[in-house]
Amino acid sequence: MAEAEPTTNGGSAGGGMGAILAAGDRDFLVRNSGEQVKISSIEASPVALYFSASWCPPCRRFTPKLIELYKELASQGKSFEVVFVSGDQDEEAFNAYFAKMPWLAVPFSDSEGREGLDGGFKVSGIPHLVILDAKTGEVYTEDGVEFISEYGLEAYPFTPERINELKEQEKAAKDKQTIQSVLGTSTRDYLISNKGDKVPISELEGKYVGLCFVVGGYGPVDEFTAVLAKIYEKLKEVGEKFEVVAVSLDSDESSFNESFAKMPWLAIPQGDKMCEKLVRYFELRSLPTLVLIGTDGKTLNNNVADIIEEHGFEAWEGFPYSAEKLETLAEKAKAKAASQTLESLLISGDLDFVIGKDGAKVPVSELVGKTVLLYFSAKWCGPCRAFLPTLVKEYNKIKEKHSDFEIVFISSDRDQSSFDEFFSEMPWLALPLEDERKAFLKKTFRIRGIPSLVAIGPTGQTVSRDAKAQLMIHGADAFPFTEERLEELQKELDEMAKGWPEKLKHELHEEHELVLLRRGTYGCDGCEEMGSTWSYRCDECDFDLHPKCALAEKKKGEEEDGKAAEEAPAGYVCEGDVCRKA
Repeated sequence: MAEAEPTTNGGSAGGGMGAILAAGDRDFLVRNSGEQVKISSIEASPVALYFSASWCPPCRRFTPKLIELYKELASQGKSFEVVFVSGDQDEEAFNAYFAKMPWLAVPFSDSEGREGLDGGFKVSGIPHLVILDAKTGEVYTEDGVEFISEYGLEAYPFTPERINELKEQEKAAKDKQTIQSVLGTSTRDYLISNKGDKVPISELEGKYVGLCFVVGGYGPVDEFTAVLAKIYEKLKEVGEKFEVVAVSLDSDESSFNESFAKMPWLAIPQGDKMCEKLVRYFELRSLPTLVLIGTDGKTLNNNVADIIEEHGFEAWEGFPYSAEKLETLAEKAKAKAASQTLESLLISGDLDFVIGKDGAKVPVSELVGKTVLLYFSAKWCGPCRAFLPTLVKEYNKIKEKHSDFEIVFISSDRDQSSFDEFFSEMPWLALPLEDERKAFLKKTFRIRGIPSLVAIGPTGQTVSRDAKAQLMIHGADAFPFTEERLEELQKELDEMAKGWPEKLKHELHEEHELVLLRRGTYGCDGCEEMGSTWSYRCDECDFDLHPKCALAEKKKGEEEDGKAAEEAPAGYVCEGDVCRKA
């Protein structure tokens, strides 16, 4: 067990809760009624310090779980106390949030005490739950949020020994896993259909079972389950013993019911504790996820969703995704990729055109034989707006030298006015906003974040799925974005590097000397653009400069975008220079 860091009053974990929670002249905590409680009177152990705030969505989701656990332990007569350490910005928000909590809190007015606890326990994110022995101050765990979310009441008294015991029990359970142990509980031996029927879990014995983790209204999951439904029906048609069970992560029943109504398979009842347990049991990391259970009840694959996303409906031919079946799928995919042409990507039935600025239809046939960049982007995406001026500049440079080059904009905008406004800034072509080919292209190239550039060569073959990085590093010189061109550029840089100084001092980093090093991809701390192959670097400070920036000895200016920020649509998170599906 670890000991807490010293707090602002100079006490330490070894002095117990008084030394940790008291600050200055304050020797008490408060209840939401306003009652003051002497710290010395707290007899409960363990005690949890709950770092949380009303403005934090994950906190608001976790707090009800903690309240439920707190009340249940109290009803069983088990010793446990919680102390709320608020991260709210004002007292009104603190009071409204604290009013829902049945435990104690550090007074909001004691900002020094709250900040001292934040610093003492090195809190870098919330919700954060530190559980410790009230008598000695020894820290049982700083992962209380994780343990309570995963194990609930079973984790009590939250000691390392208890957590290890639970993990050992889970390991033993996996060794003896059956379909009943995965899906059932001591009080429930059935699943439900979307018509409300109860289906005994025993009916799934001897079948392959896919556990599909779902969230209603989340685009990537909705898209995945639509494809999975077709595969499910096909496997039923050809006589495969296959069933799917939805594991809902929805927080409300109406959202679950709406999405489940579209699914032809079974589900664990919404809100059942088993749903949360399975998240931990199968170490859920992303959505969509489809866990495949074999006919013997043992796990065959922790996630076959990637296989289905890659191959689409044709993935049914690879079922149940053995090594031999996957090899067959891979060979088919390879053959399909080898036969790819620009027409096969951009023509669908009567849709054999792209559009220009005035809405004029440009036949896809006019692009055949050119290098074409497919530009996945949207006006609502801040990184996309920031990248566009660079792309326009490099596009114009390439077009000056190479007439056999074009870009096609594939928009993720949600309305025509946004599309029109953003497209008006682009000197190239586009697919219409509501065009059905967009979904096919996003699926084909597995677009997970924007902005994204996919380069299609003159033969119609994909030459790069990350032309954006090549363009950011090499500019127009990256054309035509092939591996051969990248190798040429690297050789040119290596030759130039022979004439550069091995070390230098720079005004942007006067603390230490910068050393010329061979690097992979990095971000330049001078011009804040991407770099590759060579950098003037300080390892101690994690500082990099492009050779062009270091040798020019001046920082490249950067214009402000100046455009009002727009909120990303639900299901997307914008971080750094990319907006991804959450």
